[in-house]
Amino acid sequence: MRHFAYTQNRRLKNRGIAIVAALIFVALFSTLSIAMLSMSGSNLRIADNHHKSNLARSSAESGLEFVRYWMNGISMSGYLDVNTRYNTVLANLQSGLESCDIDCRVNDDGSFSIGGLNSPIGLNESADKSFYAVIDSLGSAGIRTRIAGRAGEFERTVQADFTYGVRESTVFDYGVATKGPLSLQGNILLDGVNISVESDVYIESEFEDGALEITGNSQIAGDVKIVNPDAYVTLQGGQAGIGGETGQEAIDNHVIIGVPATDFPYPNTGYFEQYVDGSTITSSTLSGGTYENIRIPANTNPTFNGNVVLKGVVFIEYPNQVTFAGNADITGIIIGDGDLNDHSGTSTIDFQGNVSSTSVANLPVEQYGNLTTETGTFLMAPGFSVSMGGNFDTLNGCIAANGIEFYGNAGGIIGGSVINYSPTPMTLSGNSDLYFNRSGITDVPAGFMPEIVIHYNPVSYGEIH
Repeated sequence: MRHFAYTQNRRLKNRGIAIVAALIFVALFSTLSIAMLSMSGSNLRIADNHHKSNLARSSAESGLEFVRYWMNGISMSGYLDVNTRYNTVLANLQSGLESCDIDCRVNDDGSFSIGGLNSPIGLNESADKSFYAVIDSLGSAGIRTRIAGRAGEFERTVQADFTYGVRESTVFDYGVATKGPLSLQGNILLDGVNISVESDVYIESEFEDGALEITGNSQIAGDVKIVNPDAYVTLQGGQAGIGGETGQEAIDNHVIIGVPATDFPYPNTGYFEQYVDGSTITSSTLSGGTYENIRIPANTNPTFNGNVVLKGVVFIEYPNQVTFAGNADITGIIIGDGDLNDHSGTSTIDFQGNVSSTSVANLPVEQYGNLTTETGTFLMAPGFSVSMGGNFDTLNGCIAANGIEFYGNAGGIIGGSVINYSPTPMTLSGNSDLYFNRSGITDVPAGFMPEIVIHYNPVSYGEIH
């Protein structure tokens, strides 16, 4: 009997211990559950904060892409003083942004704001992602941009720099570049002195779909690029060809249609007026002779008969019709100071005889001074139509005008590019064989304004606090 009571008491005692242990484990697991729940909540908050922080940085980077887009659309003259470039950039930015109703302003300290601390630029409909930017000058080194991105209450800021640079692709990369169509009639050959690529052709032909016509035995040794996406090429004649091929193969293999437009640099004719210190031509008829650094006033319309020697700058005011009826020996630069938007062809420069051309670098420095460094240009005549009907050994520099024609037996080596600023057709007829020598040309020819653009510097990118 005692044994039974003892056993029963022991079982009750063990049962009590089990209950206590169970309660301890319940309490322990409850505590762990609460801790895990709390930790999970913290992790969720951390993850959410991290997500929003990343969204804020993403907003800042979106703002940077926004700024890059608007910077890419800005260009300015290379002759603009370096100290005025920053203000020119700001003026362009403000004009473009305001036209799109985007909040921007020039600040009292000279910086430029896009959006603001209390008025950021929204990136989505709910505006829970946004940015604002501040742009400052780095002097001649370029521009610095700081962009603050927001996502909810989070904000992160990135910084990047932009530098000034020259547009790399220009019409000087081609033997012939014309805004209007190009027509080769007769026995015309465009070729390179060293390699065929020197005779590559660039055509915009914005207003005419018939961009290139080659008839007879005419050929272009290089390739052709055309901007007008609807343009077509016409080859007529058994030997009419491009890139060494004829027929449809020439078009398929050596013509690219719909290329991006490239830069036609602005011809700064007034730049050369500083060198005009010689006589002024007042007669409409002149005999042969030597002329140095001369000015031809507007409406003089002179004809140079016989053999003429020209040295230095020939500065032709606009409007005018200038004719070289005989042979011309030129150690200098022909400048037509006309209107770049005049495509009428009423002002003309016509070389009817043979032309011999030598670089201004061959002029005596003691007499001509800095002019001897103005190399790379033979003729610059915006607003003038230029015709060449005689042979030439070498034209020592590029030719640029509003309308260009080679006719008769005109032909020889051109030490640069032929550039037509006019949308009217450029015609080469007769037996004009032109050989382009662009080897070693790296500098922009004298008098042409290199276009300054804004380059993003990826190395400068970084997050700031």
